[in-house]
Parts: sequence; structure tokens; C-alpha cells
Amino acid sequence: MPKAIVAIGGGLIRTKGTAAIDREIIRLSGKKNPQLLFIPTAMSDSEIYWKCVQKYFGGFLKCKTDVLFLIKDRSSKKQISKKILSADIVYVGGGNTLLMMPLWRNLGVDKLLKSAYENGTVLSGISAGSICWFESGHSDSMAFYNPRKWEYINVRGMGLIQGIHCPHYNSSTLGVPRRKHFRDMIRRIGGIGIGIENNCAIEFIDGKFYKVICSRSYAKAYTVFKSGGEVVAAQIPKRRRLAPIGSLLHRSTPQSN
Repeated sequence: MPKAIVAIGGGLIRTKGTAAIDREIIRLSGKKNPQLLFIPTAMSDSEIYWKCVQKYFGGFLKCKTDVLFLIKDRSSKKQISKKILSADIVYVGGGNTLLMMPLWRNLGVDKLLKSAYENGTVLSGISAGSICWFESGHSDSMAFYNPRKWEYINVRGMGLIQGIHCPHYNSSTLGVPRRKHFRDMIRRIGGIGIGIENNCAIEFIDGKFYKVICSRSYAKAYTVFKSGGEVVAAQIPKRRRLAPIGSLLHRSTPQSN
């Protein structure tokens, strides 16, 4: 069975803004009413967030929904394992990536998610829930601790997808644009940057790029990388193709960003 990950740059589920993307996630599960597990760790196990997801995925999109709380409700390792490994879809919410990743590693959640992925569970998520699948990601986590004085940081992910991911590529946090800072980050540290705008997602199959999915026609995804001493941002074409992540640097079209 193909291993699938859908990384969503951003969007509002309460307004059904990512519906086209979420329907693709459901399609990938191969089931009409799949079991979807929501993990809201990055938003400190927000009950309000969970209720919103429950109404949207459980009501509007007809999934069977469950939630995995890791902060407010410390489940046993057996309970955590059962929830993750029995899910058809795992959907990880946005929020504080820096809070989420160390906790996952401490509880062994990262290893369980990898096992589920290997067994065919569709992994998906938005913002922090998108960063987590990559080697690392451009994160605004420090703004959760000191909103008056903070900066974007690079947070280590699970490494199921090659590259450094920037969600909300066309947006900002507390008035600080992501696009420019992400380009500066790539200028400093190099690597393959993957910038995904709001209402846009990338579908990966077996760790390779497959296609860009948009819930709004204007939404785009980019590779951001160093070339000849300069930082290049190149739009990833929306046509379907199975390709190694590195090959996108040669097939994308450079843009003025």
C-alpha cells in the first residue's frame, strides 16, 4: 500500500476553506467513512479546537473521529498506541511546533506515527501539523512564549519528508512576514525549502512529491533554495508526477518573490 502524507500550508476549517484538500485526504484512505484521529498537541490540547474538528470532519465530511490528548489527559502508552495504529487518517493540528515535537519524542508518539505510516495510515496536518513530517520547519513557536520579542526558528521534525518546510508562506505572524524570513533562513543554512501558502497542500507518496492540491485557485507551493549564491523561490507546477524532492529544484519555474 502506498504511504501518503498531505502537508497543508494553512487555512480555516471552520469556514470549510480547506475542503478540497481534506476530501483528497479522505480519498487517500480508501474508505468512505474513515477513522480519523485528531492530535491537537501543538494547541495545548485545546478542547475548542477538537470540537471544531469533530464538527467539520465528523459532521460535514462524515468521518469517524477520535482525539488524542497528550497534555491534559495523559493516556497510557497502550492507549496511545491503540489510537494511532487503528486510525485510517491522522490529522495533526496547528500551533506550537516547539511544544509538540519534544513531547512526542518523550512519549514515543513519533515512532508510533512512523509505524502507522509504514502500515498505510494517511498522515496529514496543517501548519505545525505540516512541519512535523519534514526534516525541520520554519516555525513561529517563540511567539507563544513572548509575543513582544521573538523570532522565527527552525524546529526539527520527524524526517519522513526531505526538506525544510515553511507553512503560511504568503502570510505572517504578529505582522512579521514569513516569506522574507524563510528566504533568509535558507540563505544562512542552505537545504531544500518547501514553502506552502494558505489553502494549499502538497501530497507526498512514499516520501516523494506527487502533486499540489489547492482549495483556492490562487494558492501556490514553492521550492526555496540557493543557486549561484542567490536564494531562488520557484513555483512547483500543479501537474501530477511522482518525483524525488530534490528533482523539484530543477523542474520548478523561478519566480520573483
